[in-house]
Amino acid sequence: MKEKIETYLKLVKDFVPEGTEELENFRIEYLGKKGVLNDLFSAFKGISPDDKKEIGLLLNQLKNLINEKIESFKEIFSSNERTGKKGYNFDLTLDPAPVKVGSKHPLTIVKNQLINIFSRIGFTISEGPEIVDDWHNFTALNFPKDHPARDMQDTFFINKNPDYLLRTHTSSVQVQVMQSQKPPIRTISIGRVYRNETISYKSHVQFNQIEGLYVNRNVSFSDLKQVLYYFVDQFFGKEYKIRFRPSYFPFTEPSGEMDISPIKGKTKWMEILGCGMVDPQVLENCGIDSSIYSGYAFGIGIDRMALLKFGISDIRILYENDVRFLEQFVTE
Repeated sequence: MKEKIETYLKLVKDFVPEGTEELENFRIEYLGKKGVLNDLFSAFKGISPDDKKEIGLLLNQLKNLINEKIESFKEIFSSNERTGKKGYNFDLTLDPAPVKVGSKHPLTIVKNQLINIFSRIGFTISEGPEIVDDWHNFTALNFPKDHPARDMQDTFFINKNPDYLLRTHTSSVQVQVMQSQKPPIRTISIGRVYRNETISYKSHVQFNQIEGLYVNRNVSFSDLKQVLYYFVDQFFGKEYKIRFRPSYFPFTEPSGEMDISPIKGKTKWMEILGCGMVDPQVLENCGIDSSIYSGYAFGIGIDRMALLKFGISDIRILYENDVRFLEQFVTE
């Protein structure tokens, strides 16, 4: 019976009447007292209970399709009668209805640019789960037990004891990579991250991040600086000055912040990323011998790069799906 219904479904779907008479014959054939649908529903009463759910769904689908087909062509033929047309006619030479050209979201544009830049110098792409345990997100990265990021008001925990949370950075992916691969490692980790930041009216609980990691023998801070100089040159152009400032992150030592400023015009330094040499203890936590290997890491906010790239003043507009805003990027 299932095969018979599926055959009728195909026949009804492909049916295109030439006029009202053929449509009426179709209605009688399927919906009349001695029609196909009545015969099928009579046969339905005799099938086994195990098959009734599946067959019943197919029967209802067929019934709805028949009614939709009849109603749609009734409307077409009625319209043709009012306009003097006969049958189911349309002008194939007419231009199609205009369709607006779509575009990539500015975050996608920037993400693809960043991937392209770092892929050209040998970085592979790594992705991982957005729900992680405490060890991958905090402990392996040297976050102390009393660190503010572990508090409920700063991080979205979804389970306690054991602790599971929405990752606060893609460094958790770097931990997984270091656990599963032997050096040399050169990778960028990309994805959404989540932080409960409510200190500002412009705060946002979700943003996108790309983090770079390089682990090998004899890696130095100068290697890190050269990669970041290259990144700024490729992404922003040569019209920017660069400076590094000392900073602190639990998982890097020494740590730094990188700022840029336009060469021309009024000097205004803007922080664009954090970076540093991977702390030896983090390497050891991930099973890598820190007496042999060293490495560097950096983290870039894709949202911030999009704001700077396109001169956007409010991060929230990236997530509002306002067509008036998005259509500006059709040419990108």
